[in-house]
Amino acid sequence: MPLRQSYDAVIVGGGHNGLVAASYLARAGKRVLVLERLGHTGGAAISAPAFAGVDARLSRYSYLVSLLPRKIVEDLDLRFEVRKRAVSSYTPTERGGRDTGLLVTRDVFRTRESFARLTGSDREFEAWQDFYGKAAHVAERVFPTLTEPLPTEDELRGRVGDDRIWGMFFQQPLGETIEQAFTDDLVRGVVLTDGLIGTFASAWDADLRQNRCFLYHVIGGGTGDWDVPIGGMGALTDELAATAGAAGAEIRTGHEVTALATDGARAQVTYANADGSGTVEARNVLVNASPEALAALLGRERPERAEGAQLKVNMLLKRLPRLRDTGVDPREAFAGTFHVSESFAQLEAAYTEAASGRLPSHPPSEVYCHSLTDPSILGDDLVRQGFQTLTLFGLHTPARLFDGPEDEKARLLAATVAQLDRYLDEPLADCLAVDAEGAPCIEAKTPLDLERDLRLPGGNIFHRDLSWPFRAEADPGRWGVETEHANVFLCGAGAVRGGGVSGIPGHNAAMAVLEAG
Repeated sequence: MPLRQSYDAVIVGGGHNGLVAASYLARAGKRVLVLERLGHTGGAAISAPAFAGVDARLSRYSYLVSLLPRKIVEDLDLRFEVRKRAVSSYTPTERGGRDTGLLVTRDVFRTRESFARLTGSDREFEAWQDFYGKAAHVAERVFPTLTEPLPTEDELRGRVGDDRIWGMFFQQPLGETIEQAFTDDLVRGVVLTDGLIGTFASAWDADLRQNRCFLYHVIGGGTGDWDVPIGGMGALTDELAATAGAAGAEIRTGHEVTALATDGARAQVTYANADGSGTVEARNVLVNASPEALAALLGRERPERAEGAQLKVNMLLKRLPRLRDTGVDPREAFAGTFHVSESFAQLEAAYTEAASGRLPSHPPSEVYCHSLTDPSILGDDLVRQGFQTLTLFGLHTPARLFDGPEDEKARLLAATVAQLDRYLDEPLADCLAVDAEGAPCIEAKTPLDLERDLRLPGGNIFHRDLSWPFRAEADPGRWGVETEHANVFLCGAGAVRGGGVSGIPGHNAAMAVLEAG
């Protein structure tokens, strides 16, 4: 049970953002209580066994790091390491009756050669360099603002300092920007994927959801790099929990917050646990849950229902599969993002099918192997035997398509694996390890599974559509975490500038509390 009846801050939810907020506030001398429904902290950013009797701790839900600012790591003295991937992506395809693909690495010369081999000239490579040079310009100027008070649109536009670049990324649909920059359909698709991770949208949507998603996927760290967390995602959240606890924060797992009442000055938080229920008082409450969950706790009308649109698949392999494209080593192809059925036309076709109420017939997905960069998540025996992990993230599979029979998930998984098999020289099934019960080491999570397991609303990994990183007409307050109640703050992914494993909403909510005194 909580040690006190009254706290300076009660944090609802022990995911990574809640732990970041707890760490900042406790280190500032505040009395902090974290109440977590599950029996462990970490939320979606955990490392956990996925297969019975197998010595592998996978990043079971969230799996890569880009948006976590170095500032937070340094402010909190976190012992947490990420490692850069030598390969950005590999995209297999067939051209002129031959198996080939596009390999993008940190080696500019090799990348240029790969573009030329695929497209027949240097034109697309030069367009790629120009396009991502402009994206880097945005990243360098926008990313540092994410841990500052929320700027206005004009202020952020001034920071970018180039109206043409602003128009490309902030004003016209991403599909238009991509088609103006590139001519090759496969190259266009590789670029478009960053606008669709966890976001169900067409490249042409007028509300620019795809642009907002793209922005968050290319600005991380001021570079847009997506890095591998050493030890898996749980290494970050375990360190955050230890840091918060060492600073004096109380962390109570198995405590589900069931109601929240406030008069704007003091709040009462009601919780339930295995022994019954209880209440604590707080000067401030920071809610590391979705806007829908916050409304329910306050007894208010819920906002528009969120919806996720992804398939997450975790696998353990005895070996990496051989590729039909013999010009690339599987250890390179799977070290970065391996794009499957993700040309521009394929992505739009999959969206059209899903929007009409059908699971995509050729499901697009992207795959990567964590253990190539960080084998520490595997036991020593598995490493010696050459075992590898694979993480697959499927696109354009909205939650609404899983309301029917359970076999929808099995059907989608089979179709997704079949698309991957098109580019392999041996079936994926032949490479899968088996668990202690003899079952293949593969698990799939639909949006409905994520809602059930983690209370992600509709399985939406961002809690709702991502927002622009500037102040909109509906004023969200100085930090983008404020609510209608002066002492209640949203510190989860649904805050302005939330989404991804970033800690940014946790930092910003803590700053809002500390500024208030």
